[in-house]
Amino acid sequence: MSVDQQRYLQKIKKEKSLILFIQIMIVLVLVFLWEYCSNHQIINSFIYSSPTKIIATLKELIVTNNLLPHILCTLKEVVISFLGGIFLGLIISLLLYEFKFLSKVCEPFLVTLNSLPKVALGPVIIIIAGANLKSIIIMALLINLIVTIMNFYNGFINIDDNKQLLMKTFNASKLQTLKYLVIPGSLNTIISSLKINISMTLIGM
Repeated sequence: MSVDQQRYLQKIKKEKSLILFIQIMIVLVLVFLWEYCSNHQIINSFIYSSPTKIIATLKELIVTNNLLPHILCTLKEVVISFLGGIFLGLIISLLLYEFKFLSKVCEPFLVTLNSLPKVALGPVIIIIAGANLKSIIIMALLINLIVTIMNFYNGFINIDDNKQLLMKTFNASKLQTLKYLVIPGSLNTIISSLKINISMTLIGM
């Protein structure tokens, strides 16, 4: 490795360290301001709580052995909603891709559902499904599913037309086109969608 390469790598490491340091300082300053404002009644401590109260609650949950069950319950909800959103989103987006007439029919409904404030439907979902695991999973799916479908579908329809024409020239079936072109060609979009999906799922939780 040349001296210039070493200097370049050191520069990158220093930049990453500086970014991490600034990020940590921003978090610490925000936590300090939160605690200060809560203690001096600048904000309502009952509504916004404070870092010290959160730490005290965590200690109490650990002492009473209630922290782990809560964490496991939340993880279970996240996994079910996340995987459910991916599976349903992939199936529905593939159907929309294969059946153009269906996609034209469903498009305005998908756009409308995506624009709805789904979190506001929480009370309605609780009334219908009850205050239990089912209602939480339904809420998370409502939030992440529509976004997943739209992202997956946009990735599928943006595949290069020339490549699709080439597959048809070789008499590839629809399944082969999906397997060897559409899904691999949309891999970057799918991965980006998964990042959005997990954040949407956590919002639903």
